[in-house]
Amino acid sequence: MNLPNKLTIFRIILVPIVCLVWLFPYDQFGLKIGYLTIMGVSISYLNLLVLALFCIASFTDFLDGKIARKNNLVTTFGKFADPIADKLLVNMTLILLAYKHMIPVVPVILMILRDIIVDGCRMIAAQRGIVVSAGILGKMKTAFQMFTIIFVLLLLLLRIYQSKNHPSLLMMTTHLDMENLKKCQDFWKAYLFAGYQFLFFTV
Repeated sequence: MNLPNKLTIFRIILVPIVCLVWLFPYDQFGLKIGYLTIMGVSISYLNLLVLALFCIASFTDFLDGKIARKNNLVTTFGKFADPIADKLLVNMTLILLAYKHMIPVVPVILMILRDIIVDGCRMIAAQRGIVVSAGILGKMKTAFQMFTIIFVLLLLLLRIYQSKNHPSLLMMTTHLDMENLKKCQDFWKAYLFAGYQFLFFTV
């Protein structure tokens, strides 16, 4: 198995790891997650870890394709597994974000339904000996989704956690309070929904 395919499999393995890290009941096992405080903003190590894992997984999507094309290592397995790995990573994270009320549920449902239809078409084609790889618009769609998820995770990362010693802390020195953060988040929700409509029928 060549390096690009190993990176694809590694990305698939990271999917349940991200899910487990984010949803693990730490409190039930007496585990306390610490916070990193920077300029009055408390950042959860857990959210920081989730963001780092997702960024690493997203980077492998760029890396495996680049290595495969540069070294002529494009394989049938890679063409088939790479988009599946992307969908597992993106859809799983979107479901988790919807579960945590960070993004609306409706576009997530549309995305998953769209991917089911596309993957069904790919499986029918594969049964006939035809491998349908992702097109340029499909790759743009995946990149758009990953960028959006990273942005939403950053919003989650920068959420203010009240401190006993400083109950009225403002967010950093720019005085960006939770109301402004909510407005920014709502704008990005709308951007996520509108942008996906443009890319909905791309493979």
